[in-house]
Amino acid sequence: MPLLEVRNLRKSFRMTDSLGGSQKRLIAVDDLSFTLAEGETLGLVGESGCGKSTTGKLIVQLLQADQGQVLFAGTELTSLSPRRMRPFRRQLQMIFQDPFSSLNPRMTVGEILSEPFIIHKLAPGRQIRDLVIQLLDKVGLTAEHEHRYPHEFSGGQRQRVGIARALAVQPRLIIADEPVSALDLSVQAQILNLLQEIQQENNLSYLFIAHDLAVIEHVSDRVAVMYLGKIVELVTAVELYRQPRHPYTEALLNAVPIPDPGQPRPAPLSGEVPSPINPPSGCYFHPRCPYADNLCRESDPPLTDCGDGHLVACHHSHQVGRYLLRTSA
Repeated sequence: MPLLEVRNLRKSFRMTDSLGGSQKRLIAVDDLSFTLAEGETLGLVGESGCGKSTTGKLIVQLLQADQGQVLFAGTELTSLSPRRMRPFRRQLQMIFQDPFSSLNPRMTVGEILSEPFIIHKLAPGRQIRDLVIQLLDKVGLTAEHEHRYPHEFSGGQRQRVGIARALAVQPRLIIADEPVSALDLSVQAQILNLLQEIQQENNLSYLFIAHDLAVIEHVSDRVAVMYLGKIVELVTAVELYRQPRHPYTEALLNAVPIPDPGQPRPAPLSGEVPSPINPPSGCYFHPRCPYADNLCRESDPPLTDCGDGHLVACHHSHQVGRYLLRTSA
């Protein structure tokens, strides 16, 4: 049984114009389904606005889904009351994208890291400080950082505090929402290595949300590619980078910088991501797809297995790869 199972998850938001008149629905997550095994890292990748962060918040029940199910260790979470959900909040934690706004600026790091122990009654008061010091040490900080406020830290140090806060309750699954996107490259590498070390020590599972394909390749066992609220491809990281089967994945891989700038490259994706308020008919990607035909404009392809567990939502998946330049070493 998988640790996490998401079934047909859907979330939309009501939108109004500036005068409060016409109302439309913005579809952020559209019929999303996937699983995550114990100790596995699933990378969730896509352009900004495709619904990645909303998916993470739906899983940890920070947002309520319109429909669908989230099963954690066999328990369906979407129907639980806040009181019955509280024990699961220990096992489901989130690392937020902005390492500054996710920390209370009026609290010291010691107070921030003490909160989980107090709220969940995990330790008596006299032991909490020792546990806070242990957490700081685990993420590469020292005891002297305990009395500092978030604004006194660098971005990388603040993200380490966010990681320590997530680890305080000894979770089984961590949703990492773009945890390194706001950091310098050298600091990114430190945080990624730290996350992998912690995973190995504690057999953690990660849903790793990012838009950087190089980061996703480095950390993920499997990768789910999202476009406009839907998963369009889901497969192991090795296979995705070796042979993508969706044209959007192909375009993302071709956008990754290569060492030889003189090498001919295919034309970049044309157009913008369609509005989730008024998505195109048929396949959502067809207005930007070099393989699109009338079938794509009329029919939305389901996510199907094209062999060896490689799931793809494309009518022409057998043709994809014609323009691919980047392959895994």
